[in-house]
Parts: sequence; structure tokens; C-alpha cells
Amino acid sequence: MRWRKLDRIFAPVGLGDWAASHAAVPIALPLEKHRWRIYFSARDHRNRAHTGFFEVDLRRPGQTLRVSDRPVLAPGPLGAFDEDGAMGSWIVPDRDRLLLYYTGWNVAKSVPFRNSIGLAESHDGGESFQRVSAGPILDRGIHDPFFVANPCVLVEDGRWRMWYLSCVEWQAAPNGPVHRYHIKYAESANGVDWSRRGQVAIDFKDPDEIALSRPCVVRDADRERMFYSYRGDQYRIGYAESADGRAWRRLDEEVGIDVAATGWDSEMIAYAFVFDAEGERYMLYNGNGYGATGIGLAILEAD
Repeated sequence: MRWRKLDRIFAPVGLGDWAASHAAVPIALPLEKHRWRIYFSARDHRNRAHTGFFEVDLRRPGQTLRVSDRPVLAPGPLGAFDEDGAMGSWIVPDRDRLLLYYTGWNVAKSVPFRNSIGLAESHDGGESFQRVSAGPILDRGIHDPFFVANPCVLVEDGRWRMWYLSCVEWQAAPNGPVHRYHIKYAESANGVDWSRRGQVAIDFKDPDEIALSRPCVVRDADRERMFYSYRGDQYRIGYAESADGRAWRRLDEEVGIDVAATGWDSEMIAYAFVFDAEGERYMLYNGNGYGATGIGLAILEAD
């Protein structure tokens, strides 16, 4: 693969109290010909994640057409699993509604945070979302002992499939606890109740790799492709292939995109979202600072 970077299409500047910084974990939703809505996670002045959106015309992606004036999903109430943040991760059209799978954040005591997976629904075309339940649909458990986050959800012949981040340990370190998480797989009959068996989709490649996150699975006729983020020190975008979505072969060296020599995405690239539009394949991604510098767009070049 060869990805050609087109532009940084959005930077989180002056959006309001709910979006004091960051535009992380982009999700693309088609609206009409050429026009797409990009959901993202912003942070308020208390560092809590809120989900909002902006809209672009793919013919002129550097020109923002619209930005939401309020979050479509804000942090939850006192004591809830998403009290400290509601970070959108994936959207699934389901009959007359849109389902938003998101990461709920809690500040923790002995470690910096704990995550769970929540679900919200929209009946107004994604202008706003309401929680399906007060509690998470996926939380830590026998196969995921520390936390879960960053779901990617696809539906195939009535079978709901999820690839998600699973934290397997925290390690004590001089500068504070260090997490280790990789990507696991789950299935569901309804998108709400999930069966987990501890099946690892993408595992650590070596002891120095501490994070595998934000899976994005694209189904092609001959295979399934996963784009994800991996890091020891700084995030890079990785790539894997599978015949069945369960057993994956890592091919990170074939992903065809890397950090720039200078500028907003010169230190890290992460949180890829890959989608097809009008015969082209595009990638949304974040640059330095886990989304602090905004969102870029790249296009897959023909062989």
C-alpha cells in the first residue's frame, strides 16, 4: 500500500468549553454525495472527553463546512462508568437509528484511569445520541482483567463482530504505572450482549510493545484488513490481514504511511479510520499528542 497524505483537515481551535483541546479518534459517516461527517473526541478544561463532529466535502477536504456547536455525547453523571469522558469509537447504522459505540473513562486511584465500552443511539441522523443504558455493555471481566476500550463493530449476516482493546496488566515504573493492552475479538447476536472467549486478534510483537489500540477493520472481497495503532514509545499505524476476522497476520511494514519529517504529524500517527468513498479509499488519522494537533486525511494510491 501507498498512502498519500492530502492535508490536515481539522484542528481543535476555539470550539468552546467542551472542546478546549484535541480532536482524537475520528469516525467517518456519509451524509450525501461528497459530504461526510467526521466525529471526533475533544477534551474540556477538566481533560474529560466529549464526542462532537465536523463536516467536509471530500473534493475540498481542507474546508470545514460545519462544526457541531455542542457535543453529541458528553460525560456521564457522578459515579458512572463514563463520568470522566465519553470518547466515540465506532458508528453502526441499524434500521432507523445510528448506534455509537464509545469508550467511557474513569479516573482511578492506583493507576491513572479505567475504561469500559458504552453504547448510545441516535434517531435524528447523528445530531445527538442518547445512552442505551446507564452502565457499560462491555467491562473488565474474566477474559479482560483490567479494562476494555476502542471497539470496532461490523455486522455480517445477522452476526455482530467486535474487535476491541483489552488491557492485560499494569506495570509499576519509576514515572508511574505503565499499561499493556492488545486487541481481542467478541461476537453478539444483537449488538448489546457480547460473548467473549479471550480470543486475541492482534498480540504484542515483543516485550517493549505496550499498546495496541483503535482497531479499524475493512472487509474486502478476498480478505479482511485491520488498521490499528501500536507503540512502545510513540504510536505508529499498523496493518494486518485475515481470512476470517479471527486469526490475523501482522504486516506492519506494508501499511504504507508513516510520520512526516516535520510538522503536526512528525512525532506520531495514530487512530486510523479507513473508509471507501466514490471509488477511492481514504484514511483519517491523528498526529502528535494523541489528537492534540488534529486530524489528517490520506488517500490510497493505485498500484
